[in-house]
Amino acid sequence: MKTPAEIIRREITERGVLPFARFMELALYAPDCGYYEAQKENVGRHGDFYTSVSVGNLFGELLAFQFAEWLEEVKTFNSQLSTLSLIEAGTHDGRLAADILTWLQLNRPKLFAQIEYGIIEPSARRQEWQRETLKPFAPRVRWFSDFEDLKLKIKNSKLAGIIFSNELLDAMPVHRFGWDAKSKNWFEWGVAIDGDEFSWAKIQKPRLDLPSSIRDLPSSLLDVLPDNYTVENSPSAESWWREAANSLQTGKLVTMDYGLAADEVFSPFRTNGTLRAYFRHHLNDDILANVGRQDLTVHVNFPAIQKVAEESGLITEQFCAQAKFLTEILARAAKSNSFGEWDGSDTRQFQTLTHPEHLGRAFRVLVQSR
Repeated sequence: MKTPAEIIRREITERGVLPFARFMELALYAPDCGYYEAQKENVGRHGDFYTSVSVGNLFGELLAFQFAEWLEEVKTFNSQLSTLSLIEAGTHDGRLAADILTWLQLNRPKLFAQIEYGIIEPSARRQEWQRETLKPFAPRVRWFSDFEDLKLKIKNSKLAGIIFSNELLDAMPVHRFGWDAKSKNWFEWGVAIDGDEFSWAKIQKPRLDLPSSIRDLPSSLLDVLPDNYTVENSPSAESWWREAANSLQTGKLVTMDYGLAADEVFSPFRTNGTLRAYFRHHLNDDILANVGRQDLTVHVNFPAIQKVAEESGLITEQFCAQAKFLTEILARAAKSNSFGEWDGSDTRQFQTLTHPEHLGRAFRVLVQSR
């Protein structure tokens, strides 16, 4: 079986310098051998990075409480509905789905009986991991390769319920654009071969049209940008979010991820963009090393995805830090005693999820609705 590095090397040999987006796509998702395809245990203590899910089951339980509230609202306004949809994308091994479904089954059994849990998952291998984790909920869970597949398989091509993702958009391929201060033009960063290694190369005529957020920057800003100033753009994330928005008839579209607000997209302190590599819980400056064996991730451009959903008719209800989002859920849950008595483990999990030095500040939540 070929490795991602071998596949990338062959493509560069055949096609020339590759846009970084293609390098990232193959490194992470090459069938059977990409980072997210070949490694099941790449999250948590024994992997390369932590997520809110790997902290423990509290994250899923808090989401389940919030989702129950939202689904009850959908039922109130659509009394004829017999089935409510709860659609997750970026499920990895299915742990978050299991935490959510377990809490709903124990605490909202009537609502649980009406829910069909859908998973958007293009990878057959990851579907296998998820099916194993979710065996206890098999009758309630369905898999779809993408939104087109979902539309073909469900009775109504528009969903009533919730579509959500946790740390999905940050792992979608990005194009990297750099600023040539001398010629006053943008170029695209690509990947070439240098001996036995991969190296950065400039594509003077970008393969992708510049997004308006870059193309329409004021000259006053362009005049002070340093040479090689780099920003990322993810058409994949925007396209996915648009598909999700168009698939929602009524309910919520939600993502939890780390990313940028409108006033943070262009920062004088971030001249090399937000692209990062993580290998065994350490930040690795060499993005092009360990191909297929290290995580590649980029900050989500929240203004961009917010805009595409609004163009599809959704309303932005909330954009805030994860700490605020989860704290507000817990405050409402405490009034109804939905979580009973907490022990030390619950407290530690909540602190990790909300403390600014852990996951509370870096991670943000976007909630949009139709």
